[in-house]
Amino acid sequence: MPHGPAEVGVGPWPGPWPTGPGSEVYDEQLLAEGDRRNVVDRYRYWSLEAIRADLDTRRHDFHVAIENWQHDFNIGTIVRSANAFLAREVHIVGNRRWNRRGAMVTDRYQHVRHHPSVEELADYLADLDGGPVPLLGIDNLPGSLHLETMEMPRRVCFLFGQEGPGLSEAARKRCDATFSIAQFGSTRSINASAAAAIAMHGWVRQHADLSGDEAWRG
Repeated sequence: MPHGPAEVGVGPWPGPWPTGPGSEVYDEQLLAEGDRRNVVDRYRYWSLEAIRADLDTRRHDFHVAIENWQHDFNIGTIVRSANAFLAREVHIVGNRRWNRRGAMVTDRYQHVRHHPSVEELADYLADLDGGPVPLLGIDNLPGSLHLETMEMPRRVCFLFGQEGPGLSEAARKRCDATFSIAQFGSTRSINASAAAAIAMHGWVRQHADLSGDEAWRG
C-alpha cells in the first residue's frame, strides 16, 4: 500500500489551453503549473478573482461577526466555515489583526470587514441596502432563544464572542437577541468555532436552496 498524504488537486492542464467565451476565468500560471489549492472541482484552474466574482453571484443573506479582543485562535476556523456555508460578509470586531492560519486561505474568497467596536458593526448593519440586518448573538445566556426551535431571520448577522468569556458586555447590549445551542453533557460551553458552524448550518437548513447543483456534498 502506498504511504503518505494523497495528492491534492490537479497537475498542469492537459492539451491546448481553454480559449473562447468563458476562458477568462482561468489563471495562466495554474494552467501551466497545476492547481493544488483547497477548492472544489468546479473552480480548478480559476483565478482567485474569478472565484470570488462567481461566489458573489450567489452568496447567502447571513453575515458572520467575531469579537477579537484577545487574538482568538478560533477566528480562522470560523472564517473557513463562513466560506463553506457562503456567508455574505465576515466582520472582525476589535483588533484588526487576527490569526489567519485556521482559515486555510479561505479568507481570500470572502469579503472581510473590520470594525473597531460592536457599536460600529451595528451601525454598519443598520445602513445596508435592503434595510437593517438584525444582530443575533450566540451565547448560552439566561433568556437566550433556543437555536433548535427558533425561526431565524433570512437576513441576519451572527455575532460570536471570545473563547471562554463569550460575548462582551457591549455586544450583549447591542444584540437584538441572543440564542443558545442545546447541550447535554457536563461542560458549560462548546468551542466557539463549533458553535459558529452549528449556527450557520442552522441558517442553511432553514433558508438555503438545496434543490439544485449549487450545494456541494463531495
